[in-house]
Amino acid sequence: MRINIGTFIIAVLASITMQAQTVAPKTSYAIPASEAAQPFLFSVNTLTASAPFWNLNYSGSCGERVAGPFGYDGTTQQFALKGYMGDRFTLYANAALGFSRSGNAASAQQAEVMRDFIGGKQIFGPRVGLSFGVSRDWSNVKAIFSRITTSFDAASWRFIGNARFEKAFASNRDDIDLVSSIGFHHRLVGTLYGGLEAVGEDLEGFWEADEAEGGAKLLIGPSLNLVPAYSRFSFSVCGGPVFYATHSQVVPSDAIRDVGTPAAQNGFTLRAAVNFNLH
Repeated sequence: MRINIGTFIIAVLASITMQAQTVAPKTSYAIPASEAAQPFLFSVNTLTASAPFWNLNYSGSCGERVAGPFGYDGTTQQFALKGYMGDRFTLYANAALGFSRSGNAASAQQAEVMRDFIGGKQIFGPRVGLSFGVSRDWSNVKAIFSRITTSFDAASWRFIGNARFEKAFASNRDDIDLVSSIGFHHRLVGTLYGGLEAVGEDLEGFWEADEAEGGAKLLIGPSLNLVPAYSRFSFSVCGGPVFYATHSQVVPSDAIRDVGTPAAQNGFTLRAAVNFNLH
């Protein structure tokens, strides 16, 4: 599994030099690198009317002692659709297929509509929005959720933050689950951005001893994003260790998460994504 993911990442980076997406300046224009459709792996950003494009996204990942959209303890393949719907609305939907190390397979899906209420009319500056969505996790548990999205984009750097509140329709789950994430990128050279991403999930575990998902978990790791000029493609990579900050005696569920929920052990996750602009 690790060899396959490593080969995938190398192939993604190598393909940058093989692109044939350049278009004559008379018929198109360069999209600013700060207007990446999905620059971060663990936070979702809204789109603006400055580049109202529809995008397809593929991501592959591997994890050890983690669960969620990456698959319990193994690998996942995820396909996503993201687009600007007008009037500061953004649609984001994805479907994932996970393969455990034991050879079993499972699927998960989710879809949400986001709207900026502060900003959102141009690329640069602050944006604050709210979303509503539905999901089905690996164990076939349905849920509804809402996400608060914040971001600030400048010419050479970008910041993003998400706070997701989820209500799962299962008796063995918390009344409300909270997942938060932040990310920061700074231009390294050309259109290559680098920085950090951090994720905290089931943070109610800090004050609830019987938190239903196994306890509060944290991840922080390096993040890279490349948006070649005049290209329909963009690329992102992020990964790092997962730390279990608190432990609950409750058996964790298979809730959709960006980090994972099993066992009282630390883990590791690595994810790479390719985004294709349909414009």
